[in-house]
Amino acid sequence: MNWLTNFVRPKLRELVGRKDIPENLWQSCPSCGQMIFHRDLEANLRVCQHCGHHMRIGVRQRLEILFDGGEYQEIEVPDTLSDPLKFKDLKRYSDRLKEYQARTGSQDALVVAHGKMGGMNVVIAAFNFEFMGGSMGIGVGEALIAAGRLAVVQDAALIVVPASGGARMQEGILSLMQMARTTLAVDEVKDAGLPYIVLLTDPTTGGVSASFAMLGDIAVAEPGAVIGFAGRRVIEETIREQLPDEFQTAEYLMEHGMVDMVVRRHDLRETLVRIIGLLRHPGPSATVVPLMMDGEEGEPVVADTDNPPTSKTPLFVTDAEYTDLTPESGPEHDK
Repeated sequence: MNWLTNFVRPKLRELVGRKDIPENLWQSCPSCGQMIFHRDLEANLRVCQHCGHHMRIGVRQRLEILFDGGEYQEIEVPDTLSDPLKFKDLKRYSDRLKEYQARTGSQDALVVAHGKMGGMNVVIAAFNFEFMGGSMGIGVGEALIAAGRLAVVQDAALIVVPASGGARMQEGILSLMQMARTTLAVDEVKDAGLPYIVLLTDPTTGGVSASFAMLGDIAVAEPGAVIGFAGRRVIEETIREQLPDEFQTAEYLMEHGMVDMVVRRHDLRETLVRIIGLLRHPGPSATVVPLMMDGEEGEPVVADTDNPPTSKTPLFVTDAEYTDLTPESGPEHDK
């Protein structure tokens, strides 16, 4: 049988040939370990159908999900100094930038696009984590400033989607300056009375989380996203304590008031459209139904959206200045 094994089989392999099978046909879920066919994973927006784990998603796929009909227009961000410090580690920083630009098709880690969401003008600035870990340098700062100014010009809401490890070390103090510059860009949008919404994705850390990422009028997060400043291991070694398992997750931050809502990827577009609609087009005035006090009915009050009531503004006035509605204490009331 050796001639079959040593001679015939190799000849058959040469004749038939072996088809090249891509290595990425199947992907393992990092949460539950289940193997998922790549087409099924993409069709489910890179969310595991077994455990619901949200895997990282490409920046342009993100934009297609959010904009109406997946249609949007990217803008060119201003040119900046590519290597102001002439930095070099294992390779020159300028060469590293060219490598990532060729790999991702983007000038830097932030992609700015504008289009419609629910028929409303929207500008989205989304981070590309594949570009040097979404790190923030001068280019990212200029791109976010351009996004803010475009939102003001178009009278559009601004949505920022962070996915970043923080400031870019190859640019030193110049990268840290972008924390202040991007914050000023956000202030311009807010001063114009336009909504500024942040969609926190995995990961949102470092200088990005310490600046514009936490300044949104509404903070929305994807399930399981890691959100924080310093890394978990660094914190544990500093304070010499064990942190909770869910520490720095989107759900943990929502429980502690740092995030307004955690929304599944499939529901993000609908949720964001509803939020923008509420912020841009407040509901009509409504009549407040008065309470009965001591047999007297107060005068109905129509809500004034231009001058909302403060804590000192009474909802209605009766003959009495006020009525104490606090339950009385005592044996006869405790039964």
